[in-house]
Amino acid sequence: MAVLTASEERTLYTTRFALMGGEAVVSFVDDRGREAATGLARAAVAEARRIEAKFSRYRPTSVISEINAAAGGSPVVIDDETEFLIQAALDLASLTEGRFDPTVGVLRRAWDFRKAEVPPAASIRDLLPRVDAAAVLLRHGTVRLARAGMELDLGGVGKEYAADRVAGLLKARGVESALVNLLGDVRTTGRRGDGNPWVIGVQHPRERGRFSFTLRAQEDCGVATSGDYERGFELDGVRYHHLLDATTGYPARGTASATVVAPTAFEAGRLATAAFLLGPERGLQLLESARSVEGALITEAGDLLATSGLARISDLPGGH
Repeated sequence: MAVLTASEERTLYTTRFALMGGEAVVSFVDDRGREAATGLARAAVAEARRIEAKFSRYRPTSVISEINAAAGGSPVVIDDETEFLIQAALDLASLTEGRFDPTVGVLRRAWDFRKAEVPPAASIRDLLPRVDAAAVLLRHGTVRLARAGMELDLGGVGKEYAADRVAGLLKARGVESALVNLLGDVRTTGRRGDGNPWVIGVQHPRERGRFSFTLRAQEDCGVATSGDYERGFELDGVRYHHLLDATTGYPARGTASATVVAPTAFEAGRLATAAFLLGPERGLQLLESARSVEGALITEAGDLLATSGLARISDLPGGH
């Protein structure tokens, strides 16, 4: 069980726990006592870990591992939740014109971002035929990967979905004020216990420990960032990172980070990924055209491009 700490004057409880290879943090305000808060924290942790166990490609018992093991063979029966997430990943592939692809994970056989080495072009070229969202076949409650050796990975949508699910669970149990932070993907419910908005810092892509800007979360919203600093290395002045353009097999170029504020973490996450992969100009156009969405992109050159309304909810110049 994760450690639960409390700020007694506001009954703000915080639980921290390991998730998806990092640390997750859930904070919420509740006036029903420590025993009730402990139960809420346990339920939040259990829901986040349920989703990880079900959808992680690294868990041999997950539904994703079952689907991948059957690649090139018979369809696998899936439930509505799994179908929803796979369809969302396929929709994101369409939105990005194939730059995002839920089968791109197979390229990890060539790329190892723990080593400062660019794989041989032939290694990438040999794997690219297995990267094909069109070969993920959803039919009548089943899914099939059409070619042997393909791999499905829901990393582009799963963490944000989990943040929304945890926030929804807390709200359903009477919590009116919460912040769920799953490795940087955030979902808020209401305001902080003191009536002020939750404040969320956006990591600077080149200076660890420094924020590029901060956001004031307006009631229920999601915030997500896609950045080239999460996993990667520099070689000969070039940054190589884990956000691969599935059409080339190489890291996407042009953007260092993309941050999106949307009504849900799920929507924020998919748009942050799309904006990053589309590049600064097209990414900003996408965010400007999306309803109830604000965001910012930081280019590899260090320029910050923000949507027209972001200043109203941030400390960027022009805010109120």
